[in-house]
Amino acid sequence: MNFIEDLTWRGMVHDIMPGTDEQLKKEITAAYIGFDPTSDSLHVGSFAQIMLLKRFQLAGHKPIALVGGATGMIGDPTGKSQERNLLDEKTLQKNLDGIKKQLSKFLDFDSDSPNKAELVNNYDWMKNFSFLEFIRDIGKHITVNYMMSKDSVKKRLGEESKQGMSFTEFTYQLVQGFDFLHLYQAKNCKLQMGGSDQWGNITTGTELIRRKTGGEAFALTIPLVTKADGGKFGKTETGNVWLDPDKTTPYAFYQFWLNTSDDDAAKYIKIFTLIGKEEAEKLIADHTQAPHLRLLQKRLAEELTTMVHSKEELENAIEASKILFGQGTTESLSRLDERTFLSVFEGVPHFTLSLEKLENGINTADLLATETSVFASKGELRRLVSGGGLSINKQKIEDAEKLLHPTDLLNQKYLLVQKGKKNYYLITIK
Repeated sequence: MNFIEDLTWRGMVHDIMPGTDEQLKKEITAAYIGFDPTSDSLHVGSFAQIMLLKRFQLAGHKPIALVGGATGMIGDPTGKSQERNLLDEKTLQKNLDGIKKQLSKFLDFDSDSPNKAELVNNYDWMKNFSFLEFIRDIGKHITVNYMMSKDSVKKRLGEESKQGMSFTEFTYQLVQGFDFLHLYQAKNCKLQMGGSDQWGNITTGTELIRRKTGGEAFALTIPLVTKADGGKFGKTETGNVWLDPDKTTPYAFYQFWLNTSDDDAAKYIKIFTLIGKEEAEKLIADHTQAPHLRLLQKRLAEELTTMVHSKEELENAIEASKILFGQGTTESLSRLDERTFLSVFEGVPHFTLSLEKLENGINTADLLATETSVFASKGELRRLVSGGGLSINKQKIEDAEKLLHPTDLLNQKYLLVQKGKKNYYLITIK
């Protein structure tokens, strides 16, 4: 399968300019996708575009990742998005470095191959471009009529006619079009790719190239990734699902994919993994026969956690999942690093106690019924202990008067209390 055929069966072609497939069959072609530099990490909302560039490189072509430093200096022209704040050069550089580090896991930036990836920042060619030069050299080539015909402009003017549309927002397509022109001239980049909402901006670039140079450039967009229930993809109750392990732990990342619905998992296995057509179709068929086994979700979570983090982090996430659902041991619990441990038990009732309380040993009943409110009374605690239903750090408590010492702490500061099979409580000792 060539690049376009592969994208087509994966359901990843939304719009494509005529001649694009022929161009890709003719020669090694450079293509770019733009990424927003508002953070030093990308999140799963960008993952479809990352995989698009990865597939492009695997097909023998040259991927260019453009980080929008210039637009990062503008911020969100509508003023609506708090995520796209105005950034200074130092912050932009930090974000650029973080994004390149992440993209390096997916793209080959370092080989001597003719199709090695490149990372560029549009601030580099925009920072010294004066407004007068811009309207003289770029603005005169695109008419207002052409810009007004774009769906993105019509939508803004139609829906929000009272508020209108800022000049910055209106001319954004010219700025993006100039990026394409610059890369076309400087790097022989003939294709821009992106989400379907970018079609208007991308085609402004192809038109600018045609009018200014007489050359031919191409456009390809993929569908915006959605959830079957209408919710926003890539968002959880705690916000974005990040690729950076310090922002979203590998365990939480693994769980995000594991909790995908059946309909979404069948779609995502094609979009986000490199699994081929035959294997993907077999997986979907096997899953349909036995949905309770969650074969698709498990494979999706395994593939992506390994790709974004590592095989080791995947194994840690699987072990952590077993602990949460009652299959873990004291030994497996103690092997968890603190970041994963806190991620697993995020949201459980939490108490804090001073280390002094444990220094001479503390009675279990006093700890759980007096110093904390894990139990409403010592009588309730003793009944559960006699029934074998209380564990601390995955170790069954057989004596309600058992003394606990600092040596019993996990990571020298935690006690994990388990009542029955599913009720957990976390005590932090400071």
